[in-house]
Amino acid sequence: MSESTDSKPREISPALDFFAGTVAGMAAIVVGYPFDTVKVRFQNPQIASKYRSTIHAFFTIVREERIRGLYRGILPPLVGAPPLNGMVFSTYRSLMRAQLDDENAVPTLTQINLAGAGSGVISSLITTPAELMKIHQQSLVRSSGSAIPLRDRDVMLHIWRYHGVRGFYRGITATALRDTGYGAYFAAYEATIRYWPRPRSDPDLGDTPGSTLASNSLAALLAAGGMAGVAGWVVTFPFDVVKTRMQSTAAAAPSNPYRTTWSTIVASYRAEGLGVFFKGLAPTLIRAVPVNMVTFTTFETVVHLCS
Repeated sequence: MSESTDSKPREISPALDFFAGTVAGMAAIVVGYPFDTVKVRFQNPQIASKYRSTIHAFFTIVREERIRGLYRGILPPLVGAPPLNGMVFSTYRSLMRAQLDDENAVPTLTQINLAGAGSGVISSLITTPAELMKIHQQSLVRSSGSAIPLRDRDVMLHIWRYHGVRGFYRGITATALRDTGYGAYFAAYEATIRYWPRPRSDPDLGDTPGSTLASNSLAALLAAGGMAGVAGWVVTFPFDVVKTRMQSTAAAAPSNPYRTTWSTIVASYRAEGLGVFFKGLAPTLIRAVPVNMVTFTTFETVVHLCS
């Protein structure tokens, strides 16, 4: 994602990709987690009716559960998401390079899209169990007086005891389909960087396949990050709704309509119509812009400082 300002792409080690992506992931989690909590509350059919709007949900959570309620369940993603983000960035670059005949070639947006989608599918192997625990925390906070476990350790033991290893991968198909959105994510970032107006004194920069702090303005990085976040979610958001519904219920529960990806799609559509697949989209997009501005700017800053 970061290249030199001359015609030859700058080689960045996988280790640096991973490190920069990890640091960027930590910053993104802290900024975006409250919005993610609101999104999950909207997508859970058992409690969605409690909230009228994104703002209402935000203030209701703060009023009833304080600021801590917005960060309930943050430990699993804070531990797992930053390294995962690093893996996504390094895997993305590896898959992109694998498609090029010449290491100095400029990848097309199609190649970038394919590399991003592939990195998303691979990352779902780690994302699924981490998000399963997060969703249990974010959804079940309403039952703090019940016997349902709320601590991270208790949630993990509960899933292991009743569902085994397979339980941690409930919803993996929907997660993998959702994470193909990394294709649009990286493509949108690169497209914005490539076509962002540049100073006339740097005519050759329009052909470079990426960006650094030295060759692009802060405005370009922020705009590209925001566009990436929006594009990545809009393309595959319905699968995020499906994933949340599956992971917030038990597959073996009696009369559970959310047993599989397909049954969840069918049951959700029949009960609530097409609009159900875009529940929680507003807080997600509101979150996506600042979070991915922070993600890519932090990534490029770390690469710039370590290069």
